[in-house]
Amino acid sequence: MPKSRSRKKPSTSFGRAPRTQAQGPTFVKRMAAPLMLTCWLAGLAWVVLYYVVPDLGIFGDLGGWNLLIGMGVIGVGFVFATQWE
Repeated sequence: MPKSRSRKKPSTSFGRAPRTQAQGPTFVKRMAAPLMLTCWLAGLAWVVLYYVVPDLGIFGDLGGWNLLIGMGVIGVGFVFATQWE
């Protein structure tokens, strides 16, 4: 029985860029987890210290802004969490 010819698939190169070798994580990506945890703990400590010892130095002068500062530091921790791989 005769053997049929195999068809060659047409080359479909849609201008793909050549693959580059992946490099290691950058400094920010390596430090994302420690910075994230540090910001979360620092913000939590700020808010807790404000409520436990409101007359302690700077806490009394800032008043209600202490809560915004603590939550802002925690929010910065969430920004670092987006860089964590």
